[in-house]
Amino acid sequence: MGRITETVKVLIIINVICFIGTLMNEQLSYKLFSLFYFENPNFQYWQPVTHMFMHGGFMHILFNMYALWAFGSPLEMRWGQKKFLFFYFSAGLGAALIHTLFNYYQFNAGYDALMAIGMNDGQIMNILETGQYSQAILDQVSADTIQDMYNAFTTPAVGASGAIYGILVAFGLMFPNIELMLIFLPVPIKAKYFIPGLIVIDLFFGLTGSPLGIAHWAHIGGAIFGFIMAYYWKKNSFDSHRWN
Repeated sequence: MGRITETVKVLIIINVICFIGTLMNEQLSYKLFSLFYFENPNFQYWQPVTHMFMHGGFMHILFNMYALWAFGSPLEMRWGQKKFLFFYFSAGLGAALIHTLFNYYQFNAGYDALMAIGMNDGQIMNILETGQYSQAILDQVSADTIQDMYNAFTTPAVGASGAIYGILVAFGLMFPNIELMLIFLPVPIKAKYFIPGLIVIDLFFGLTGSPLGIAHWAHIGGAIFGFIMAYYWKKNSFDSHRWN
């Protein structure tokens, strides 16, 4: 966790510029560049990439950019610029894919449950547009099922967290015995223990539901794609000079 590398520096600058630009017109920025569910009218084909440069607040971008500097710079020094960029965007797109697949599951679970009790497309779309429905429905379909469907359809994903989780996993694979000192855990802990623990926490909240509105499945998706790439490269001694 020493000097910042050139590509990491550029990514941080772009993220900060986008964050400042978002503050100038939040409603339009989030509508255009966040990642919406693919059947939502606000979805655009560029959003799987642009959502990586959107953040939900100062602390969100602060933690992501700190992690990008602290854990991304050593990886760029080891891999080189082109390989690191490929990894970063691949992990981010992988995160978007897993997040979307989970939303697809939740959306269709709710949609099918409502269709099974006799509702039609127009009535379901009214729920998705207004968030309101007759309480009588709850006698046959749970409120959680309807809420999960609504959230999957309407709530966009923002942030570089998926790519960052890919970086964290790769760092743990490449530098497993590096000891990390964390603010909320003031004792040194090796990367090979801390990073898997972080993934387990996300998996727990992804399976049980999080009250914090965090896209845990995007984190897990980034971690999965990051692990596959980093493990393959490490196992096969991928030569970073091929990318330069």
